[in-house]
Amino acid sequence: MDSVANKKFVKKCPGYFHQLVRDIVKNRWLYLMLVPGVIWFLIYRYLPMLGLYIAFCDFNVVKGIKGSEFVGLKYFKYIFFEHRNFWQLVENTLAINVLKLIFYFPAPIIFAIMLNEIMNVKYKRTLQTLIYLPHFVSWVVFGSIIITFLSPTDGIVNQVIKLMGKEPIFFMSEPKYFRWIVVASDIWKEAGWGTIIYLAAITNIDPQLYEAAKIDSANKLQLIRYITIPCISETIIVMLLLDIGRIMNVSFEQIYVLANPTVYSTGDVISTYVYRVGIGNGRFSLTTAIGLFQSVIGFILLLICNAISKKCFEKSLW
Repeated sequence: MDSVANKKFVKKCPGYFHQLVRDIVKNRWLYLMLVPGVIWFLIYRYLPMLGLYIAFCDFNVVKGIKGSEFVGLKYFKYIFFEHRNFWQLVENTLAINVLKLIFYFPAPIIFAIMLNEIMNVKYKRTLQTLIYLPHFVSWVVFGSIIITFLSPTDGIVNQVIKLMGKEPIFFMSEPKYFRWIVVASDIWKEAGWGTIIYLAAITNIDPQLYEAAKIDSANKLQLIRYITIPCISETIIVMLLLDIGRIMNVSFEQIYVLANPTVYSTGDVISTYVYRVGIGNGRFSLTTAIGLFQSVIGFILLLICNAISKKCFEKSLW
């Protein structure tokens, strides 16, 4: 009876909705499982976008959004032409993310390939657990570990430097070291977790490809170069495009924990500035305008890189 009712419902649907409704009715339980995720995105991702109106008005907490005076592009003009630190924030954000793309992005791929080559199952699982573990430690704790390691008095790194007969280095108060510390700590904490996606892609490779290559006398490096990497290239491109889409957004927790006023010249990024000035000083309209600019630039970069990838490699997000 249920299937008969479904067919009658589908027949009543006009034209171009027919196929869509048929698919929804056929896979109704799968679509039902999507509902919690869709609701979450609507509440926490799309509904807050209504607050972007704050960027175009002199927001007053007492008056609220509706009662605040509309000022148009006033704050955008201010951040582009008058704000003394804005372009420094953009430079710092881009510089850190470009360094991450160069040094962090390949790390999970390399780790995944290395793990895949380990034949001893117990050793492989133990190693996987060890490199996954830092991901589950909060940046508050992990940042404290980094700061302790780099301490000029009793940090491990400076102890080694002292043994070499050199003066200790104040890593956390030297702007020239800060970006490299951010990249290195990100690799240490997150690269192991990032291997999960690439290991899943590697396990889907047809083993017959490896067997055929071995018959042709291919060594380990040749197997990796001509089979493993090409077969996971689609996953690599997708992850690269997603990272490019986030190029204007550095991890807030990481920078907030590691940075201090002495390294703001190279370490103060858009996300920390928005929190410090927007929440701390109550300049909501200014920081909303900066956040909107950040999101728009990231979206444009994603569109451009996706189009380039589609044209050059025939692989893209959509």
